[in-house]
Amino acid sequence: MYSTCIFCTHPLGANELIEAFPLGRRLAFDAAKGRLWVVCRKCERWNLTPMEERWEAIEECERQFASTRIRLSTDNIGFAKLPEGLELVRLGNPLRPEFAAWRYGDQFGQRRKRAIIYAAAATVGVGAVVAGMAAAGVGAVFFPHIGNLMNQRTAAKLKTADGRKLVIRHVHLPHAKIQPSDEHGWKLSVKHNKGKETFDGEEAMRVAGILMPKLNSFGGSKDVVQRAVQRIEAAGHPDRYLADTLSKIAAAPKAPRAQSKRSALRQLPKPAKLAVEMALHEEQERRALEGELAILEAAWREAEEIAGIADNLLVPQKDEELIARHRRAVQATRDG
Repeated sequence: MYSTCIFCTHPLGANELIEAFPLGRRLAFDAAKGRLWVVCRKCERWNLTPMEERWEAIEECERQFASTRIRLSTDNIGFAKLPEGLELVRLGNPLRPEFAAWRYGDQFGQRRKRAIIYAAAATVGVGAVVAGMAAAGVGAVFFPHIGNLMNQRTAAKLKTADGRKLVIRHVHLPHAKIQPSDEHGWKLSVKHNKGKETFDGEEAMRVAGILMPKLNSFGGSKDVVQRAVQRIEAAGHPDRYLADTLSKIAAAPKAPRAQSKRSALRQLPKPAKLAVEMALHEEQERRALEGELAILEAAWREAEEIAGIADNLLVPQKDEELIARHRRAVQATRDG
């Protein structure tokens, strides 16, 4: 078993998940053709593994790939990141990508715990300050300004497409609104330190992805998170949920007050706000992974051509039978 790239001699690294092949930080496999590669993280070239070292590793890769929900598939290639950090590239007919809802339970739960702790600490701290000022006879003057000082804290800093830098403070967050757009699908309007800005399409999605964690700073209980997940699952896909949310806003009564209340992100029910954040994150990750898949697919086609030549050189009949038997075993693992 080699441990360095045959093209650039860079170390290929190791993993702890594939017991039969504990080499590499990115493994690519084609169960139907019985091929396994270690992808070099430096030069991105695909190192075809020796035939005798593949089969158990391919079966384990198939099981690991099927068990993770952090994955994306196209017609020819799938990509998954495992918790240990190992990346798997699966070639062949894709498994149905699943919405990675389970990731958000811990995320929103931890956010909720932190918010409770911070709120308790702030209450104690402010109480102590106010008590001290009251004893000094100045508390009544200072106390009304405490809330204003909290609202003036910076929530996010944005850079626009034309290079301008905008500061969004907590006091601006309640004014963030999403609305349908005939030209770009949807748009987002936000207030900031220099006035008001409207973002469209891709830029609206990027900015909304930055602002939603601020609007959801208190996270959510398990029940609320589950209801958020159910909203996206009912829609069938994260981007479909975003489209449905915009459709509901468009269907609201045309009275300015009704439109304003329906379109304000802060006015959405708590499960809906969490669901919007999840959907935005999933959509951004999907687009990033699709860019990764395009690169991987090009590299795979080159590696596949080389692998086909290497595997077909003087393969004895008994090895061909071995390949067929292992292919059936992998298929049984996938179907089971």
